[in-house]
Amino acid sequence: MLRTFARYNSFKSTATLKKPVFDIKSILGREDEMRSSIRRRQTDNMADLDLLIENRPVEISLQNERNNLVHERKTLSANSLNILKAKASAEKDALLKKLQVLKEAIAETEVKLSDLAAKNHRAAESLPNWIDPSAPKDPAIAEVHLFINGVDQEEIEALLPVNDFDHKTVGERFKLVELAKAAKISGMSWYYLINDGALLEQALVQYALARARKAGYKMVIPPSIVRTEIANACGFKPRDQNGEKQVYRIEGEPLSLTGTAEIPLGALHSLEIMKGPAKYVGVSRSYRAEAGARGKDTAGLYRVHEFTKVELFHFANPESSTKELEDLRELQTSIITDLGIKAKMLNMPTTDLGAPAMKKYDCEAWMPGRGSWGELTSCSNCGEYQSRRLGIRHYNSQGELEYVHTLNGTAMAVPRVIVAIIEQFYNPASDSIAIPTVLQPYMDGKEFITVTSN
Repeated sequence: MLRTFARYNSFKSTATLKKPVFDIKSILGREDEMRSSIRRRQTDNMADLDLLIENRPVEISLQNERNNLVHERKTLSANSLNILKAKASAEKDALLKKLQVLKEAIAETEVKLSDLAAKNHRAAESLPNWIDPSAPKDPAIAEVHLFINGVDQEEIEALLPVNDFDHKTVGERFKLVELAKAAKISGMSWYYLINDGALLEQALVQYALARARKAGYKMVIPPSIVRTEIANACGFKPRDQNGEKQVYRIEGEPLSLTGTAEIPLGALHSLEIMKGPAKYVGVSRSYRAEAGARGKDTAGLYRVHEFTKVELFHFANPESSTKELEDLRELQTSIITDLGIKAKMLNMPTTDLGAPAMKKYDCEAWMPGRGSWGELTSCSNCGEYQSRRLGIRHYNSQGELEYVHTLNGTAMAVPRVIVAIIEQFYNPASDSIAIPTVLQPYMDGKEFITVTSN
């Protein structure tokens, strides 16, 4: 089934962003690669590429026609100043009539050019990013990059069989989470974290921030509301490629709630010429309008409308972005390793990349309550997809202006990590949840969470 990447009108400059400049020459010169990118993502953008290929030469021809008409009119006017300054005469009338005809022809050509340029621009904007050569060849199957705190998938699943001790049951009994009251107050897929559940969230946030600072990231507390055009420019459209609503819009305002700090972090240097690469870590509340179909995933903390997330964001030199994605992945792996969570790192298939990403890694933890693996983190190299739309450039080593590459990654998506901790570290024999050693300093020195401690 073909998926649709939502389109939006980015043809005009606004007070916030300028009209993006797309590398149409590169798109046309690498037509086969772009067709492969569309085909491997299984989207319906082939018609947009065909339109661009067909209409771009026509647009250039119209540009040349308009320029020739303008040149002809200017030349005629410049060479006929004496006639134009003279008193009325048949020669002057004929000249004025010819200049008017040229003026009307220019206007008519510019209307055609404007309309065609807008169509071509929208077609170029709708196209997905290129695909990194190291992304999986099979468009639908992820490749296991490595297992974390476990030997292989079969051993992990055998060690942690499906059981009745899911995070919702244990969390409610231990008074870590309150779901029923949240449902009454806010609706399905909302929650309260209480007692050690609330403390666990703060411990995870502080631990992730400490790890990021140690790795050289600058801290940012970004806004959770952005102009809708900023969310669009980062690749967060009103609906995702599967047609699910993904963004909360504010009624009557051109504003959206952010689904991740990636959006305001990416826009931090919009319309700027950066002096060098930069790495930021931002902590914020994140909002997802579509929390998934009703069922086991929406019964607890796995898929919710609002959550705390610590996000990593890179503005990188194009030549270093491939390595920086691996650095991001290694930091994520290290954090999950030190938490002791059994997980696997996946090189994600092209159908899961979305429009902005060239390559993406996901880290999934084994969650016995779900009877399956669940995503904990993700990191992507978006190349210049976002920077072109946000207008972020730098001077390269040759002194030329070029667009930077942007990368993003999860340092901590709190609710899902809590799910993994409860379900992997709950011990039915002692009726307690072991607190990861690295979190204990942030948990008042406690080693276990028990019913009596809440």
